[in-house]
Amino acid sequence: MKILVPVKRVVDYNIKVRPKADGTGVETAGLKMSMNPFDEIAVEEALRLREKGAATEVVAVSIGVQQAQDTLRTAMAMGADRAILVLTEESPEPLAVAKILKAIVERETPDLVILGKQAIDDDMNATGQMLAGLLGWPQGTFASKVELADGRAEVAREVDGGTEVVSIALPAIVTADLRLNEPRYASLPNIMKAKKKPLETLQASDLGVDTTRRLTVVSVAEPPARKAGVKVGSVEELVEKLRNEAKVI
Repeated sequence: MKILVPVKRVVDYNIKVRPKADGTGVETAGLKMSMNPFDEIAVEEALRLREKGAATEVVAVSIGVQQAQDTLRTAMAMGADRAILVLTEESPEPLAVAKILKAIVERETPDLVILGKQAIDDDMNATGQMLAGLLGWPQGTFASKVELADGRAEVAREVDGGTEVVSIALPAIVTADLRLNEPRYASLPNIMKAKKKPLETLQASDLGVDTTRRLTVVSVAEPPARKAGVKVGSVEELVEKLRNEAKVI
């Protein structure tokens, strides 16, 4: 059984991002880039399924610039067997990403695709669902637990009212939520071994996918600064401010 894990290169979650001076986007020059945290969880889950004997191969795939190979090397240092980098200079939108992943799925024929439920840079939460729609595969989104048995995946997924458990036939798409697992750290020996693992490079054009953006960013700006809070001396003063200043009662 083969598991495909798409991973995205994003600004590290510890970095506070700033808009560009001209407001055309987010400034990324000189910033530390890392694997999207939700995708790290997806990689970890694929590795755990392999360690349980439910899978035999874990393949990581990323779409982006040449530097995204560092993200793939991280996935291989964690334990992925090999990786595929689809090069594109543009930052593709979720639909284009889903179309590229569809082409990779048709090429690799995995039994399961696990990816993060969303990327922390755009918070779209769309690629997994779009990929399932394009492939016509069942999906288990926002997964907090995944069990494989008898050609099916049992997925506990987080919903507003608590946890919902769905049973879906393989092949399928699963998107990982935060509580699915705690990703492992890549050890130094495994980081060195990852340099020798196969990393295939493709062009997005080789897959026949148009990555032209359909959305235009008009401007990017920081939210307005919040006013400082004030202390009140009594319940009466609080009620007065809520009624006359905040006008919420």
